[in-house]
Amino acid sequence: MEIEQVDFVTVPTRDPERARAFYHETLELPLDPNNEREVTAGQVTLAFWEPESDGIEFSANGGGIALRVPDVAAARAELEAKGVEFAGTEDSGVCHMAFCTDPDGNTVILHRRYAPYG
Repeated sequence: MEIEQVDFVTVPTRDPERARAFYHETLELPLDPNNEREVTAGQVTLAFWEPESDGIEFSANGGGIALRVPDVAAARAELEAKGVEFAGTEDSGVCHMAFCTDPDGNTVILHRRYAPYG
């Protein structure tokens, strides 16, 4: 089997409109041109899924979605000015990361790798 790319990632939510507003208006991710109920993050679509409407218990994604930004500190400051609270910032030795959550408790990671792969 050949996998060509990741087409979309589902983001669990209890309120798709609120989730889309956070990702589109707060994080400034563009609406997907093919489906305005979704947003795009580079080459990947984020689709908002309400599991409880399908009879499935809601559970936030604690592992998170990492969004590459040019400067983690600057992006964090911009979001803090919009009222987003952060759990912390980390330097792993190869990348910088800052951790926050969306309105449903899903982890969002601002990420920038600074060391070469290899």
